[in-house]
Amino acid sequence: MLLLALDTATPAVTVALHDGDDVIASSSQVDARRHGELLLPAIDRVLTEAGLRLDAVTGIVVGVGPGPYTGLRVGLMTADTFGLALGVPVHGVCTLDGLAFASGLEGPFVVATDARRKEVYWARYTDSRTRLTEPAVDRPADIAGEVAGLPAVGAGALLYPDTFPRAHAPEHVTAAALARLAVERLAAGGELPPPRPMYLRRPDAQVPKNYKVVTPK
Repeated sequence: MLLLALDTATPAVTVALHDGDDVIASSSQVDARRHGELLLPAIDRVLTEAGLRLDAVTGIVVGVGPGPYTGLRVGLMTADTFGLALGVPVHGVCTLDGLAFASGLEGPFVVATDARRKEVYWARYTDSRTRLTEPAVDRPADIAGEVAGLPAVGAGALLYPDTFPRAHAPEHVTAAALARLAVERLAAGGELPPPRPMYLRRPDAQVPKNYKVVTPK
């Protein structure tokens, strides 16, 4: 087994290789505006570090979000393209689940990432492997009662200390955590979701309200 894992649902552009035993190479860079520019060089870098070629990959794991439209689609389109070219399965993993897994927390807690527009993508967990609620997008003040007193991880939690006073690292997801979680779930006979984006809301770009369609006479 050789899994290529990647995620672009947060400002982190993160890639890792997992050989079935553990992560053998990884790369993470934080730059919210350069997902498309940084992802392919990062993939090449981890393959070079591991001394392997892309055709050695037997499966792909990709973070499905939730995340902003533009960044998220970079990772998903790349994963789909590689999967088709290599003829290997592509597995989706919720990005929030990857953060939860990396936290190692065993009691109830919250994962929250930055959704922009003064909102967060978030979910509650009973432990680092078990999500209690479906991912949602909300203003922090609107969920203060639901998350009161709970530890929290993720950049969204760190941005809003009034709502998440017990926030701490990890700030962004890593592909290494996604890969380890995916391998663990697959080894236990679990099914991973398809690589379909979890947007939760419409993209920022919208057609102007007064837009006029011009048709030829």
